[in-house]
Amino acid sequence: MIDLHCHILPALDDGAFDLADSVAMAREAERDGITVVCATPHIRDDHDVRIEELASRVSAVQDELDGRGVAVRIAGGGEVAQPAADGLSDAHLRDVSLDGCGWILLEPAPGLIGDELASLVERLRQRAAGVIVAHPERHAGADLEARLRALVQRGCLIQWTAEFVEHADDDALVLRLARAGLVHLLASDAHSSHGGRSLRLSPARERLRDVCSAAQLEWITERAPAAILRGEPVSAPW
Repeated sequence: MIDLHCHILPALDDGAFDLADSVAMAREAERDGITVVCATPHIRDDHDVRIEELASRVSAVQDELDGRGVAVRIAGGGEVAQPAADGLSDAHLRDVSLDGCGWILLEPAPGLIGDELASLVERLRQRAAGVIVAHPERHAGADLEARLRALVQRGCLIQWTAEFVEHADDDALVLRLARAGLVHLLASDAHSSHGGRSLRLSPARERLRDVCSAAQLEWITERAPAAILRGEPVSAPW
C-alpha cells in the first residue's frame, strides 16, 4: 500500500517531533504493509516550511530508515493549503507535488467546500497539475456529495482520512459515498507516533470491504496511488 498524506518529516510543521519519531512512524507503516509514505508538510502561512529544503529533509529521513533496515520509501510532496496555492511559482508547485510528478495534495480552506475550491482546481489544471482533495470529512455540509461530484467532474480525486473511515458507523455518510464511487484514496494524515492518527491504512481498507469490491479496494490503496507517483493521469474506473 501507499500512503499519500503524512507529516513524517521531523521538526518541521506540526508533524513528527524528531528523527526518532519519524523512524517510529515508518516502522508503524511497515507493520501495516505500507511500502511508500509521502512526506506532505503543510504549505501554508502558519508554518515555516521552506520548499527548497524539502528534498534534503526527505533524503535525511530515508538515509536513517535505510540504515536501520526499515523497508519504507519516503516520497516528497506537500499538503498545499487552498489560500497558498496561487502564490506558488511553477517550480515550487512542482516541488511540492507528490514525488515531484505533478499531482497536488490540496487542503481545502477551513469551513465548507465552496465554489472557490472548484475555481482553484481549474487554475491548477491550467498549470498542468492534477489535484487530490484532502480530508473532505472536515468540510462536510448538506451539499457535500454534490460538491465532491463537481470536483470529480473537473478531474479531482478525493482522499479520505483512514482513521475516519475505520471508525465509520454502518449508516455513515462516508460509506454511502464509497458505494457511490466517491472514495478514491485513503491516507493516514498521521502526525506522530506519540499520539493522534496512526500511520496505517489496512483497518480502513477492511472497513470498506462491506461496500467496495476487492478490485475497487486494490485500486484505492495500491493501483491509483502508484499511478499518481508515476505522474500518470488517473480517474476512477467505476
